Amino acid sequence: MIPFIEQAGEAQSVAGLCAALGMPRSSLYRHRKGQVPAVSPQPRAAPPRSLSQTEKDQVRDLLNSPRFEDKAPREVYATLLDEGKYLCSWRTMYRVLAAHGEIRERRNQLRHPVYSKPELMATKANQVWSWDITKLRGPGKGIYYYLYVILDIYSRYVVGWMIAKRQTAVLAEQLIAETCTNQGIEPGQLTIHADNGSPMVANPIVILLADLGVTKSHSRPHTSDDNPYSEAQFKTLKYHPGYPKQFGCLSDARGWCRAFFDWYNNDHHHMGLGLLIPADVHHGRTAQVLARRQATLRQAYDSHPERFVQGPPVPLKPPDAVWINPPKEGDQASSSCVESSASAELNCPL
Repeated sequence: MIPFIEQAGEAQSVAGLCAALGMPRSSLYRHRKGQVPAVSPQPRAAPPRSLSQTEKDQVRDLLNSPRFEDKAPREVYATLLDEGKYLCSWRTMYRVLAAHGEIRERRNQLRHPVYSKPELMATKANQVWSWDITKLRGPGKGIYYYLYVILDIYSRYVVGWMIAKRQTAVLAEQLIAETCTNQGIEPGQLTIHADNGSPMVANPIVILLADLGVTKSHSRPHTSDDNPYSEAQFKTLKYHPGYPKQFGCLSDARGWCRAFFDWYNNDHHHMGLGLLIPADVHHGRTAQVLARRQATLRQAYDSHPERFVQGPPVPLKPPDAVWINPPKEGDQASSSCVESSASAELNCPL
């Protein structure tokens, strides 16, 4: 196209021809001038007014000295001026630091505390409990009821629950004390895990656990998966087919939760327990249930062995140990729940 434009350009506008053919005029002009070989740019010479390398090193050493390591360059600049010294402008100080990647904090200090990861293991019921509080929508906008739930992580059995109009450490203290009494908890037997909500870390709870001989454990800040069993149980509750959009009153919420926890503890076949019911695991009936299931599966195998290509079937079993944050070499955690106890003010026993 370029030769055509060159010939026709004597009689017509080059701009019009290029526009009609869809070719940039810059391509035509480059063709006319010929290709110019690319030349690598020469390094820019340092301005005569810039600091020498020795002066830059002196400025950097001063900024990183113990006296000025925690001060901004503007503060250092002003301090030196007050002392009758001038090395360079504060903006040049920033450029010197930027050349060495030292614009941000230059002190060797810990910015955020390191929180230890809770690692809890349960090999039997009433060894580790997890508790939390969730909100239930009430009859109107901004009206909520607070559901307190304590779970045994080994058996997934709900050992205690309560519904209240408020969220306070006093009510939580009452629930924990009654639940420990109902479960016959001995000093040194139990660890209770919770997140860092205000009722969980309040002094009444701390004092109560110390009096009962119960070890307390808390999640790390802003780490939601440090309390997985309570969160999973709340999801099971709120995704239940019968969970209402809102509760009409406090009695309505208590009645629904009473029926739900009765089902959850005594009828719900939990996948994390090998499809066993939390009550069977919590009360030590696991061996009897597995024996009955094994007998049923053996009978099915004897009737139609050709249907079991991998040999005689065996029932699923619950894990031997349940973890919150298992070590990397440990088994994958599984969960447990709790039996419901009576709260004097707000809860009915299951």
